[in-house]
Amino acid sequence: MRERQKLELRKPLVLWSLSLAIFSIIGAVRTGSYMLHVLYNSGFKQSVCDQSFYRAPVSKFWAYAFVLSKAPELGDTVFIILRKQRLIFLHWYHHITVLLYSWYSYKDQVAGGGWFMTMNFLVHSLMYSYYAARAAGWRVPRQFAMLITTTQIAQMVMGLAVSGLVYMWMQEGRCPSYLDNIVWGSLMYLSYLLLFASFFYQSYLKGGKRAKAD
Repeated sequence: MRERQKLELRKPLVLWSLSLAIFSIIGAVRTGSYMLHVLYNSGFKQSVCDQSFYRAPVSKFWAYAFVLSKAPELGDTVFIILRKQRLIFLHWYHHITVLLYSWYSYKDQVAGGGWFMTMNFLVHSLMYSYYAARAAGWRVPRQFAMLITTTQIAQMVMGLAVSGLVYMWMQEGRCPSYLDNIVWGSLMYLSYLLLFASFFYQSYLKGGKRAKAD
């Protein structure tokens, strides 16, 4: 696109973001309902170590849909390139590593997946709704963008916590997982935490330019 004029693509972008927002909202409701059921009936420890998330009648579809959705979500990057917006490292690094880790973890159906997927669905519900509103030309308060980045940071903190608990409870034979999965997952969440915290500081505290983070 270096020698080409940028494309506006406003209407396609609205439809794209709105579609992903609706998908994420439904996914958050369906997986969230399952996780609340496990939390209420079996407790927090079981919600972390649970593997039936991958096999239960409703959640198994949304777990599979979640993993598959990481490929078309790369379309976000296509829009950024075609519209000649600034493509930051956090954006493409986050997308490609989530895709690889999601597929890698789904293969073994490791513990913690229910938390990881539900949190991601929830955050994406807010994020893609925000993108759709911005693409449609609506004026969205800056505080909403800050809220989204804050929830992303909280997601990374919780992701690290869940990974640590899986490792601890794996020693007891309660949480089915693998050490290499826990190590790669923890490194991924730690890198996200540092990058999103830096993005928050640069965008909202330091007064830097806004960028599309995810």
